[in-house]
Amino acid sequence: MTDTQKKSFSIWDLANPTRFLSILDKIMTPLVILTVVAFAAGLYLTFFYAPDDYQQGATVKIMFIHVPAAWLAMFAYMVMTIGSLGTLIWKHPLADVSAKAAGPLGAAFTFVSLVTGSLWGKPMWGTWWVWDARLTSMLVLLIIYLGLMALWRTIDDPIRAGKAAAILTLVGFINIPIIKFSVDWWSTLHQPASVLTLDGPKIHASILIPLLVMAFAFTLLFTALHFKAMKNEILRRRIRTMQMQAARSVASGNGAVAASRATPSGQKPATTH
Repeated sequence: MTDTQKKSFSIWDLANPTRFLSILDKIMTPLVILTVVAFAAGLYLTFFYAPDDYQQGATVKIMFIHVPAAWLAMFAYMVMTIGSLGTLIWKHPLADVSAKAAGPLGAAFTFVSLVTGSLWGKPMWGTWWVWDARLTSMLVLLIIYLGLMALWRTIDDPIRAGKAAAILTLVGFINIPIIKFSVDWWSTLHQPASVLTLDGPKIHASILIPLLVMAFAFTLLFTALHFKAMKNEILRRRIRTMQMQAARSVASGNGAVAASRATPSGQKPATTH
């Protein structure tokens, strides 16, 4: 096959669920191994390379879980937003599957971010919680995630549920820039951004490198879990389709039996036109 005959990869190549599952079967094992290696490297750098803070001591190590979890909480919502656009605009067959699979993961990362932030805040701020802009907007994000998960469970038809959830997801996206820029727009107890800034990172390399490695490991973990959740959702929908086909077949069979019993012996069933 010549180069001109080779077909370039397109996102629409993944529109076929069977082909998508085949690709997942090939990449899942290397992805899991890479995730484990990244976490091992990140944890080693966290505990044996990154120094303790001169004021916070060893409690600063919570940052290497808290910050990546917060990033992934917003990243998961970005994935859901792209999936929602794919559902409403491009009508990609796997877009709503991706959005639905990312919801529980985003909720979990948001919960971890809130809990670790509270554990970090108590010794540093003297309180478990304050209603400042960053913390409140993160709590709102968790509520949005839970609302979307409830919506998906409320509507039994996956297509209708996907469209309704897509609209709500796009409405809730307004909270993402609020989370990101809340520490810049309002003077709050939460410290300003120190990594993703226009002037570049403001923390020392001895802390930045372990933090980025942990963020990479968290991203790989999210990717692996997201793909696994998508596979489960595809298989769940196939089982649902087969169950509905079986139910219709049984109902059709029962109807035929009932019609034959209602027809007097030796007479043909009446037909309608």
